Amino acid sequence: MTNAPKDALFVLVKSLSKSEKRQFKLYVGRLGVNTDAKFLALFNLLDKIKVYDEKLILENGIVKKAQLSNLKAHLYRQILVSLRLNPVNQNIRVQLREQLDFATILYQKGLYKQSLKILDKTKQTAIENEEKNVAYEIVELEKVIETQYITRSIPDRADELTIQAKELSRQNLITSKLSNLALQLYGQMLKIGYVRSDEDYRRVKVYFDKHLPKVKMEELGFREKLWLYKAHLWYSFLTQDFLSCYKYSSKWVDLFYENKMMISLNPVFFLKGNHYLLESLFYVRYSSQFKETLERLEEIVASKDFPANDNLSSLAFIYINSNKLNLHFMEGSFEKAEYLVKIVEYGISKHRGRLDEHHIMVLYYKIACLYFGMGDNKLCIQYLKRIINNKNLKMREDLMCFSRVLSLIAHYEAGMDYHLEVQLKSTYKFLLKMNDLHAVQKEMIKFLRRLGDIYPHQLRNEFNKLYVELKKYEDHPYEKRAFLYLDIISWLESHLQNKPVAQVIQEKAAMITR
Repeated sequence: MTNAPKDALFVLVKSLSKSEKRQFKLYVGRLGVNTDAKFLALFNLLDKIKVYDEKLILENGIVKKAQLSNLKAHLYRQILVSLRLNPVNQNIRVQLREQLDFATILYQKGLYKQSLKILDKTKQTAIENEEKNVAYEIVELEKVIETQYITRSIPDRADELTIQAKELSRQNLITSKLSNLALQLYGQMLKIGYVRSDEDYRRVKVYFDKHLPKVKMEELGFREKLWLYKAHLWYSFLTQDFLSCYKYSSKWVDLFYENKMMISLNPVFFLKGNHYLLESLFYVRYSSQFKETLERLEEIVASKDFPANDNLSSLAFIYINSNKLNLHFMEGSFEKAEYLVKIVEYGISKHRGRLDEHHIMVLYYKIACLYFGMGDNKLCIQYLKRIINNKNLKMREDLMCFSRVLSLIAHYEAGMDYHLEVQLKSTYKFLLKMNDLHAVQKEMIKFLRRLGDIYPHQLRNEFNKLYVELKKYEDHPYEKRAFLYLDIISWLESHLQNKPVAQVIQEKAAMITR
């Protein structure tokens, strides 16, 4: 599964909505001389073609090969300027930057008083909206102007600006340290998944304790608290402390509900916070609050007050549908969830240009688990092949490992024994190479290897042996992660009790529902 390289300009043109294309043409046509411009001709051609083809562009005679690069760069910039003027994209950050640009132009013209007036008003807006990096830039420009614009209040202004600069610098430094820590922990989570041993745990704990800045909660604003909760959340995920994941993801989401204006200002973080809260609730099997959180999220995303753009649409698609699948996994209602497959496939096709391989492969794995739960092992194998054959998947080695283990089980359940030996060797080599051969996986591979020498009347006894062995690891701090990817215990119980795996999960869900 390889992705053909795409031209950045072509991708940008294809990402435009009908209204954005119309606005671009109006923007270009504001001056009559632009109507026959080469960059507009290039835009119209790129809009028509389905695949980027440089040869076709040159054959159209719009531009010579030597000039094409410059023309593309000019068109790219014009589209961005047009998008910046679009009211849909006029969020608070763009508006603050625009005002800062205006103030800079006035300063350069020597109109110091007018520049300071804009800067003071913009600074207050920036601080109110937790945009403290911009606020700090504004204070620094104010300091420059004050050294050239002499007023009687300069002694007081000097003290005021110095104090403001120090406070904003302190807050920005805390945010920077917390965001660096959160990012590093998130990177480790994507690359290696959860901690695998005491040594891993100590390494992560030492790193976390060393880089976590000492803070006083009462001195933190919205932005600093948000990054603090993120850092704690990723530490909790890495160490598989799912109750702490629930605690800090709840704090993250509650922070937005306590500061509702921040939902529209930081919609991406709002969506991500809800996704991690839902993931935590899934891990601790708190189904009633899971439903409530998911319904509330869908309601807010669908409301007219929630911002609308392509990026948010893509994120909402991933998070809402991924968690709808998780809800059915919790309940064991696999058959009822099959309608989601078409929705997910359509969404992947629609949003593919804005989705990374990792998120797409996670959705494929969930669909594979869905079909496994339904007993359709051949479809399960088809979706797992999309992950196993993906050469571009550089993150989440654990996802790749468990895809292979589930593929082995699905091949066995589908009666495709002739593929099993090859699969076993391939999987074993892969797990050794990834250094990811854990006790649960070892037991599964040993069991599947023995199947060829077992008589039918001995099968139940072998399933029971494996069940007893794996139950030891169900609450093991480092082995339990295997059961997050695949409910092997319920699969074994389905064989021992002679029931469909969906029924076993439904019965368990009824007992632990809260």
